[in-house]
Amino acid sequence: MIKLVENPIDPAAVYDSICSAFSGSVVFHYAVVKKQAGSGKATTCIEYSAQGDSHQELKGIAGELENRWKLEDVLLVRRTGRLSVGEIISLVAASSPNSEDAFEACKFGISRLKKMLTIRKTEKFDDLA
Repeated sequence: MIKLVENPIDPAAVYDSICSAFSGSVVFHYAVVKKQAGSGKATTCIEYSAQGDSHQELKGIAGELENRWKLEDVLLVRRTGRLSVGEIISLVAASSPNSEDAFEACKFGISRLKKMLTIRKTEKFDDLA
């Protein structure tokens, strides 16, 4: 399942939406807005906007995860809009009969979400930093 959302990501709601009936492991990985990225300046917020078919790109990433690892279910959530420091940008959730596949799928998935071609990122900085 994939979701492109504007509202904050609710971890409890996400857990309830991933299939885990036959899983021995359910892994969640969140990417969050951090105060200081590689620029050396303090981040105040980041604006994310969809440019193109983000749903199709998310489906492709989900397919990669399902083809590469033994998963019962995968859920990708990507947020758009203005996000403050500490807010969840994206989430990968994977359920699997074994923990290794779930962990590896989440690790790979979050790296792919960071590199989405259809999401534009505009970082805003604190001029006082």
